[in-house]
Amino acid sequence: MELALTIGRITLSSLCILAVIASKIKLGNWWIRVFDFPRIQLLTLATIAIVLFFIPSLEVKTWNLILLSLVVFSFFFQAKKISSYTFFAKKEVRRFQGIDQENEIALLVSNVLTPNRQVQKLIDLVHQYQPNLVLTLESDKWWENHLKPLEKDFPYQVKIPLDNLYGMHLYSNLPLENTKVHYLVKDDIPSIHSEVVLPSGKKVQIHCVHPEPPSPTESDTSVPRDAELLIVGKNVKNADLPVLVFGDLNDVAWSRTTRLFQKISGLLDPRKGRGFYNTFHARHVMLRWPLDHIFHSDQFQLKKIKRLPSISSDHFPMFIHLVLSPENRQEDQEEKLDQDEKRWTKKTIDDANPNILTI
Repeated sequence: MELALTIGRITLSSLCILAVIASKIKLGNWWIRVFDFPRIQLLTLATIAIVLFFIPSLEVKTWNLILLSLVVFSFFFQAKKISSYTFFAKKEVRRFQGIDQENEIALLVSNVLTPNRQVQKLIDLVHQYQPNLVLTLESDKWWENHLKPLEKDFPYQVKIPLDNLYGMHLYSNLPLENTKVHYLVKDDIPSIHSEVVLPSGKKVQIHCVHPEPPSPTESDTSVPRDAELLIVGKNVKNADLPVLVFGDLNDVAWSRTTRLFQKISGLLDPRKGRGFYNTFHARHVMLRWPLDHIFHSDQFQLKKIKRLPSISSDHFPMFIHLVLSPENRQEDQEEKLDQDEKRWTKKTIDDANPNILTI
């Protein structure tokens, strides 16, 4: 029993410490960047490791105390990373009070998982929540054909059926203008850029993205994903219109890249102070983190945000209802990039050798 406890303490402690070291390394290798994702799980492992040090009682030896100190440090390190998404943190986006149907916009974002065939589950959610925009990701020609029932209520559409897990379909019941499809970094990974006309006549700039994740089966480095997000961030920074950026970013909300994306773009995250809204992996309760995102400029306020029920994909859909309310803009929260962040941003984009820099 004592041997098992010792092995458990050392194993969990080593993993927790390794995760902290990986977080400090600024390389894009997938086996390093993978530690960005499970910070909630790493916090849990650090807690378990700390408890194991006191079973049956703390052994007062130098190496034991050093190891315990490192694990405690890893606990606070991971806690700080995710703290903005707990209910104890300050909300980044205000709640809208009142009714302003002329300036409201609701979005439903769903990575459908290409081989998934439970299309009716998604259609039922669309009918239930009645969004203005529906974005599907990983949707191929089969999904396009079976989503035709939506076209009656969503007459404005952008269809990019692909068989490579990066198909994308946008359905809107509000007019779309100046719509463009770009392949920002890779020739087979699209993004949609358009303007939505609200009932009030005001326009909103939208950017739908689904960059490639760092993984042993897709990209061995995070550079393409990071570069795509940073390019979008730089392009929306000084936009003349209110901005929405949404999709499966294949990155967690608390990563270096997403944090830098927010700093560059000036966009807000309505989840801060409200919860994690973990959308992946829908089938594994213990392995979940927020991969599907909806960022917006500070002209919006929040009416509702919700993670929706499973549609048998590996992602849960996300729903958000916003109100364009320019007279109630958030107080200035813009953060300046330091020189290291500027250099890293430039190097990442240069290393990706993107197809397009200006959207």
